[in-house]
Amino acid sequence: MTTSTDFDTIIVGAGPAGLCAAMYAGRGMLKAVTLEGKVPGGELLATEKIEDYPGFESILGRELAERMTAHAKKFGADIRQATVDGIQREADGTFAVKTVDGPTYRAPTVILTAGGTPTKLDVPGEAEYAGFGVSYCAVCDGAFFRNQVLAVVGGGDAAVEEADYLTRYASKVYLVHRRDELRASKILQERLFANPKIEVIWNKKVLEVQGAEKLGMKEVHGLRLQDTVTGAESTLPVAGVFVFVGFRPNSGLIKEHFAHDPSGYVVTDDRMMTSIPGLFAAGDLRVQLTRQVTTAVGDATTAAIAVEKYLAERRSHAGV
Repeated sequence: MTTSTDFDTIIVGAGPAGLCAAMYAGRGMLKAVTLEGKVPGGELLATEKIEDYPGFESILGRELAERMTAHAKKFGADIRQATVDGIQREADGTFAVKTVDGPTYRAPTVILTAGGTPTKLDVPGEAEYAGFGVSYCAVCDGAFFRNQVLAVVGGGDAAVEEADYLTRYASKVYLVHRRDELRASKILQERLFANPKIEVIWNKKVLEVQGAEKLGMKEVHGLRLQDTVTGAESTLPVAGVFVFVGFRPNSGLIKEHFAHDPSGYVVTDDRMMTSIPGLFAAGDLRVQLTRQVTTAVGDATTAAIAVEKYLAERRSHAGV
């Protein structure tokens, strides 16, 4: 099943960037469709509170997602639940956006806002206990560990924020970091070190997630650690492990060569256009200094307006 080529642009992903792009596409009177494999909102749905979005001193991530979705729909956003499998530019310059078990959408432009995927530790026990004590979302799973001892692995903003968040449920939270200093912003570090329920374990890397099966259910018992300086091994007893060690951009959806950095983040120009004409990128999968909700919507604003201009120039050159 294939759709007709009657869209001006296809927006892939409905996180903050995708929803903002959809809103601006609607305001610009573009015929756009937004494709999202899950519920609109993206990473906002896995974030309890947003405290750095202008106009909101504090707002729940889910509430902000709902407001952004409603705002986009007010301007006519067509948001469809579909998992995109690949983006391919055809010989005539039209993009074919294939979906899993669904139609192929076609348009002269695409705005890719597909975000990324959390990086795994890739150690024994991690996959086995995923969902049974190993998690990548504190907001999603923190409440399951009331009054228990937890470990957070990582040293960036996400790890520090989630460690602080988990203390509302856990009796104690260990932050396990492989270096002797954190990468997180200073204000987050200050909050972390001021929290009496958090203890940082420096210079340790995780070798294994340990656990067992009890009454037919898997459960985590601890982490096997190795000191990155001395090489000595130790065991840290915990009931749950929350992993925040990185993020991989979902740029693999692009099925031809494109300019990117060594980590796979997409390189764009100042209009958010990639090295492939007509393909724009916005949000967390784009090369940039920082990845926040504010930068995502800023990217998307530029991308949507740039699409309008690109299409106008395309029509002008075609003599339409």
